Amino acid sequence: MKKYLFLLLISLLVVSCSKVKVEGNVKGGSPLERIEFIEASGVATLPLVNIGVDEKGNFKGEFKAPKNGMYAMTYAGKMNFIYLKKGQTLKVSGDAATFPEVYKIEGDAKKNNDFITETQKYLQTYSSKLNMQLLQKKESDFLTEIKKIYSDLEKNLDETADKIGPDSDVVKLKKDELTTNILTFLVQYEATHGQAAGDPSFKVSKTFTDYEKSLTKNNDRMVEELPVYRNYLLNKLGQDFQNFAVKQKDKDTASMSTIFARFLATNKEMSQKTKDYLLAFVIAKFDLNPYTSEVEKVKKVSEEYIKDSEVKKDLNSAINAVFGLKKGEEAPKVNFVKLDGKSGNLESNGKPTLVMTYASWNPYIGQSTIPVLKEVVNFYKSKVNFAFVNVDDTKEQFTKTANAMLKGIPGTNYYAEGGLSSDYAKKFFIYGFKIPGFFLIDKDGKIASQTFYNLGDAKFVEEMNKISGLQAPSVNPQVQLQNDLLQQNPKADSAKTK
Repeated sequence: MKKYLFLLLISLLVVSCSKVKVEGNVKGGSPLERIEFIEASGVATLPLVNIGVDEKGNFKGEFKAPKNGMYAMTYAGKMNFIYLKKGQTLKVSGDAATFPEVYKIEGDAKKNNDFITETQKYLQTYSSKLNMQLLQKKESDFLTEIKKIYSDLEKNLDETADKIGPDSDVVKLKKDELTTNILTFLVQYEATHGQAAGDPSFKVSKTFTDYEKSLTKNNDRMVEELPVYRNYLLNKLGQDFQNFAVKQKDKDTASMSTIFARFLATNKEMSQKTKDYLLAFVIAKFDLNPYTSEVEKVKKVSEEYIKDSEVKKDLNSAINAVFGLKKGEEAPKVNFVKLDGKSGNLESNGKPTLVMTYASWNPYIGQSTIPVLKEVVNFYKSKVNFAFVNVDDTKEQFTKTANAMLKGIPGTNYYAEGGLSSDYAKKFFIYGFKIPGFFLIDKDGKIASQTFYNLGDAKFVEEMNKISGLQAPSVNPQVQLQNDLLQQNPKADSAKTK
């Protein structure tokens, strides 16, 4: 028994140490704004936590950190990067006007981030040396100067590390970033020097390519940890890929990622890890569009070409997050709290159900979504159930919001206890950027559509007509935008009637 208790204790310790605790204050912060933390080195990054700010600007939360490294911290449409380690307690504060672009850190995350801030300041003062004049120099002079710049910046990293005392992993990360910045400038030189120097036939020498190759000796580590390094590789491949793409017979119909996957398959020198990370990047950038219906094509490219299980797992999480659960699969069972305080779930009662996910902190729901939602509900209510699932932080806020926002609209109001950390959010892949979001469950309890974000989307209307057997009037895809504009300018509507 003692052995099992010991193992349980160890497992609990591992789980608890993987978490990062966050607390702080945004002076003048608004309860309508949220703070999110996103792992910055992933292939298709998703928010790890979404934290509310109270009326005094205080916030507190925790999240499971995938690894030690850089994380994006967002607030009010702004973003900054911060280095976090598993098991840390992050104490961060700032002013609403500048947060998180400007912030103060206290506690055990301070040294690492002070180091990053100091080295960044030095890099900015030095960046003027990386200019167009340098790109015009003859190759030998360019290489001499770029090596001097690299040496100066690396020396500054070492001196700053000695002064502040950050973790060795943070120093290594900043040196990898420095190397990537130099590599990116080498690519710019190779691509533009001929034009800048008036020599269109210019080609870099073996000395140049050997130096570039020496900087990529840690390629697999950097491609895994640094998005900026992936950008460098994509820039280097850019012209070759364009030449390849224009020769494809299906270039006008195939997705960008499909053609890019074929292109990577022709490269025999590149490691499979590099191919996997670059393809995942391209899929995330070009094909993870919530307004497309090409979900299965996106998944097919991932399954066929990506070999690394972690890359595939992260990318599939992003695909699920954007598009929702797969059509035809059983909708997960989740218990909710209803407006009357009783427990409930998404019962079909022999009808399909349209599920809306919402929260009070999204101001556009009341302004632009609710007016259109009323029309949708009134038209389809004889054939479709409506479930309104709230993901606010507390049941009290749910009650207040549901009564104020959805009163009089036929349907059932549910609260997902825990908000964006709830069982509902986890099983249905709900994130802050998906609010408001809409998806259909058929009368047999199976997912019947991808997630939609606009009730005026022609595809959404098509799905509603199909599942209900009704035929709605044609809808202007910009209907939500128009409602939003009318809310901002109430006189506009009356002006039209005059």
